[in-house]
Amino acid sequence: MVVYRVRVATGSYFLAGTLDSISVTLVGTDAESPKQLLDHIGRDFTPGAVHKYKVNSSCELGELLLVRLHKERYSFFPKDSWYCSYITVTDPGGVVTCFPCYQWIEGYCTVELRPGTGKIICYDSLPLLLDHRKKELRARQECYRWKIYAPGFPRMLDVNSFEEMESDRKFALTKMTPSADQGSSGNRYLPGFPSKIDIPSLLHMEPNIRYSFTKTASLLSNAIPASLGMKLRGLLDRKGSWKKLDDMRKVFCCHKTPTSEYVTEHWKEDHFFGYQYLNGVNPVMIHRLSSLPSNFPVTDPMVAPSLGPSTCLQAELEKGSIFLADYWILGDAPVGHLNGRPQYVAAPLCLLWLNPQGALLPLAIQLSQTPGPDTPIFLPSDSEWDWLLAKTWVRNSEFLIHENNTHFLCTHLLCEAFAMATLRQLPLCHPIYKLLLPHTRYTLQVNTIARATLLNPEGLVDKVTSIGRPGLLYLMSTGLAHFTYTMFCLPDNLKARGVQYIPNYYYRDDGMKIWEAIENFVNEIVNCYYPSDIFVQRDSELQAWVGEIFAQAFLSRKSSGFPSCLSTTEELVKFLTAIIFNCSAQHAAVNSGQHDFGAWMPNAPSSMRNPPPQTKGTTTLKSYLDTIPEVNISCNNLLLFWLVSQEPKDQRPLGTYPDEHFTEEAPRQSIAAFQNCLAQISQDIRNRNKTLALPYSYLDPPLIENSVSI
Repeated sequence: MVVYRVRVATGSYFLAGTLDSISVTLVGTDAESPKQLLDHIGRDFTPGAVHKYKVNSSCELGELLLVRLHKERYSFFPKDSWYCSYITVTDPGGVVTCFPCYQWIEGYCTVELRPGTGKIICYDSLPLLLDHRKKELRARQECYRWKIYAPGFPRMLDVNSFEEMESDRKFALTKMTPSADQGSSGNRYLPGFPSKIDIPSLLHMEPNIRYSFTKTASLLSNAIPASLGMKLRGLLDRKGSWKKLDDMRKVFCCHKTPTSEYVTEHWKEDHFFGYQYLNGVNPVMIHRLSSLPSNFPVTDPMVAPSLGPSTCLQAELEKGSIFLADYWILGDAPVGHLNGRPQYVAAPLCLLWLNPQGALLPLAIQLSQTPGPDTPIFLPSDSEWDWLLAKTWVRNSEFLIHENNTHFLCTHLLCEAFAMATLRQLPLCHPIYKLLLPHTRYTLQVNTIARATLLNPEGLVDKVTSIGRPGLLYLMSTGLAHFTYTMFCLPDNLKARGVQYIPNYYYRDDGMKIWEAIENFVNEIVNCYYPSDIFVQRDSELQAWVGEIFAQAFLSRKSSGFPSCLSTTEELVKFLTAIIFNCSAQHAAVNSGQHDFGAWMPNAPSSMRNPPPQTKGTTTLKSYLDTIPEVNISCNNLLLFWLVSQEPKDQRPLGTYPDEHFTEEAPRQSIAAFQNCLAQISQDIRNRNKTLALPYSYLDPPLIENSVSI
């Protein structure tokens, strides 16, 4: 008789334990053990516990290949969920093999786990293991199906596919063996969903998809008091214009931040207006000009008061200190109604100057793409309210492009496509799956919630923005049609926009440090598993993964420049670096400051109630207040800003990997080095911020969530 020692770790999540019977079968190269019940006196598999057992076998099994976990009914108790973290097995010779699990196991079923050693398909030759890879991917592909949300959109998770799967449980992810019990498990409802959206328990099986109890409770604790306070004061239902600007200060008096207070005090200033192009929530808009566009006829006399007597517009263009923010994409955006009133949209051109003191200042604003007598060019030398209204129109355009394209399209929706392709095309033992899984946590759920509550007809987008849902569909589809791989990769993006040398561009500086840290980390992981380019080319699962991303995220558009296949380790490292950066740091940069910069509504108006002015000299305080959003529109938008800017509990900051999917020493060392590098970046950022009137902390690594999760 041969004895194997087994340790079973149950996760510490709420209700992670189980009362079901758990048995185990060990499968080796030479034999497999009999199925054996894991049972001690008292309760087994309690949350956070690690229990030890002995498994007997009539002979040595050889190299361990699989652990089969059998979850079955115990006595009269009803079935429940179990979160298994990992299994370790010590063989008679003292060799310890770790089998990562880190998933919820629902119902009565059998789960097969492979050792934690990362393996690309090139290294698997045993039919048993090759068959295991195929079964796992086939099950995932049946479970996670693509769906078209709207023409021109990245493909999304088909939530209804889970309901279809419930009627045919043999394809469920845990049904990996012919002997698996085909019993069904109950349905679950995701918090925040309308009751008609039914998410079966299949969604519960992947821990990176379903919000934890802690995160859900934290979200509710953030949302309910703020919305209840506004409701009690009648603000969410109050239509009509604000009576005066100072009234807005009272709305979110309980939710001030140092930055929101700074914005409230400085929002009118040209210096702060330009600053937001560098370190606000949409720091990707401007590009350097060598000549003026033909549809923006700015002349020297117009800008001479701003530039001063020692220079001229042409000289500044040649020096590389003139920049443009072009909102062309809004030119054909459909416009809707709010509170029964028509709304308006502009497609501005905003010219900016980097002055000798290093400040980025607005020089001229044209509120249309078509110049003419009815399209005045607004200047800092105009009347106070004319110039302020022109800048507010630009801020409205910033809001629309930031929320729809920079934020939701380029982080949420694309990261959902990356998560889907990873789940569908890479088995759990694949090193790239292990690398990317932490950066997909909760993304599918948060996007499904957003589609059900924000983007759906009559959802919040229809209730607070001038363009509504039709405009959202237009902006995102048009944005994706023009989105390129260069725009996706931070170093290439900065170079293409000509903004490498603008001073005080903290988004760029911090972002590049984080990009390089991720790149070094990814490079070590890739080189560990891909000794040469030929292994990249021969990895059929990897090629299927990148091909599916190209087809489903970028709709097979070759002009996007995104890869449809990968030929070298260098290409793989760049692609993985860009995915991880955009799923973590980029999302933090464009999400976390929304309340800070938007709580003072005139700095980020979601709608405009009067058309862009066609003449100068007509704007007053009253006409300004009658143009920006009404009270209820403002307050509903503020609630959204507050909720999405407050990262709930159950955070996993960039570089933290509590689920140990990598078990080899080399990737563990790479993770430790990555964490040390991020810690140094954080220290540098905090030291710099001590010297700034307005600190920039959105890319401080401990404040960056590993994934798009809110």
